[in-house]
Formats: sequence, structure tokens, C-alpha cells
Amino acid sequence: MDGDAQPRIGEDRNGGLRFNSHSRDPGRCGLLDCAPVLLMTLQHSFVVPAYGESPYLRECLRSLRSQKVHHPVTVSSSTPFEGLRALCDEFECRLVVNTDRGGIGADWNAAMLAADTGLVTIAHQDDTYLPQFSTKLMDAVERHPHSALYFCDAEEMRSDGSLRLHDRNNRVKRLMVRAAFFGREHIHRRMAKRVLLGFGNPIVCPAVTINLHANPGFRFRKDLRTNMDWLAWVELAQTGGVTHIGHALMRHRVHDDSETARCLDDGARLAEDSLVFGKMWPPIMARLLSRLYSRSYSGYSE
Repeated sequence: MDGDAQPRIGEDRNGGLRFNSHSRDPGRCGLLDCAPVLLMTLQHSFVVPAYGESPYLRECLRSLRSQKVHHPVTVSSSTPFEGLRALCDEFECRLVVNTDRGGIGADWNAAMLAADTGLVTIAHQDDTYLPQFSTKLMDAVERHPHSALYFCDAEEMRSDGSLRLHDRNNRVKRLMVRAAFFGREHIHRRMAKRVLLGFGNPIVCPAVTINLHANPGFRFRKDLRTNMDWLAWVELAQTGGVTHIGHALMRHRVHDDSETARCLDDGARLAEDSLVFGKMWPPIMARLLSRLYSRSYSGYSE
């Protein structure tokens, strides 16, 4: 981990990651009396890390501006292009230019720090959000204000916007989520979190809302290229519960020019999968899971 990242939470004596079974769970830690006060402070905003000149950014911003209940949108870019400010003005978004060109993790951290709300959704510039995303999210927050993170289901689409209706990877991800939650909306026990995150990453990054009020020092790792999100969910889940919003409220674009596709081509994805599995399992188990997980790679291309 680089020097800017937060210390690991919940490491066992061998350096492996442990899930806390009840940290910050209101039913166990007596925080229910604080819920009304906490809800008053938990406001939500979107941040969009804009890199280069994406042909999909306009569509993304339009979907955020079209929410049934408008929440603030901030665009953060380390590579601003001519016309970006005008685009932000068109959709009433705040533009922040950052100078840290340290990769995706650095871009996400800069975008997150640009937000001035306790709840932050990192909206990827290639993706779109359904109009009810914000309202469904805040309904879930009202029920579970102490969750470390919230996430919804996601549909996948191709570069032309058409939906991938029978994608195997997406079906497997939803099965992993169902197995962990078992009909519930919220989990806080260690075993449920292990089922959710210990066998792969079923959570689509732009579908996640992070509770910075509960984790004010949280940062993504800057030395990773593709699995900084999965490792982040593991670390956040150690600090509190996880809430699943059981609706497909956003659409994630899969295309061959994505960073995920490039990491598959050069082997970075396999190396980082092995790293995360190694944080949670003994070496033999980690190698086996990494090998099995690599069979899903073909699903990340058009």
C-alpha cells in the first residue's frame, strides 16, 4: 500500500483481512438513538472522475441531471479538455481540476475529496443512471444509516448502448449477492460479508455509494489499476454493514477500450486478483480461487 492510503483495518496476525461481524451495527452498538441526527447529516452527491475526452460523458451527465430528486454533481478531471467546462455548465455540474495524475485510484480519491457530502457515488463517465437511483438510495439510507456502503444491481450495455441481456458474468454476480444476503437488504455478520466478497467481486464499482461519514479517512489504493474497488469494498466492509438495493438502477458500459480490458490483455488483472484473494485466504486456496476466477475474463469484452 502506498503512503497516502489508509492503514489496513482488521488484519489478523498473519496479515490477512478479517471481517468484523458487528462493527457499527446499530442493533449491537446502541446507535439507534443517534439515527435521526445522523440522517440529517447524510446528504448525497455524485462525483464523476473524467479522464480524457470520453464520448459517453454527456450521456452520463444527462442521466445524473435527470434524477427524480436532484443531487449535486461534481466532475473532477486531471486531464480537462476544451469544452469540458461548457459541458459541465450545460448540466449544472461543478468542475474541479486536480493535478495528481497518479492513475485511476488517484483520480477517484481526488473526485471523492471534491465532494462535500457524507454519501458519495463515484459515477464512471462511461455509465448511466436510471432516474430513480437517488430516491431508492436515500430510502435505503433511511432504513440503514450506519452502513459502510450501499450498492444496487446493474445492467450491462455495449458501447452502442444496447443491453447485454444474457450475460453470464452478470448472472453469476447476482447469484453471489443473493447467496450473501439470503433475502435480506442489509448484512453485518462476518460470514455473510465473506460470502459476498471472498470469492470474487460481484459489486459493480459505479453502483456503490460510500458512507464517508462512517469512514472519513477512506482512500482507494493508488498503486492498483483494476482491483482498487474490490479491495476497497473488503476494507470498508470491515468497518460496518453492507446494504444491497435490489433494483437495477444503473447501466455499466462494457467495451474493449476500457481499462479493465487493457488490464486483462497485459496480465495486471490476474496479478491483482491474486493479491486480493491472498488477503483473505491461505495461499493454496487463494491460488485456486484466482485460477477459477480467471475463467470469467472473457465476459469483459464485447
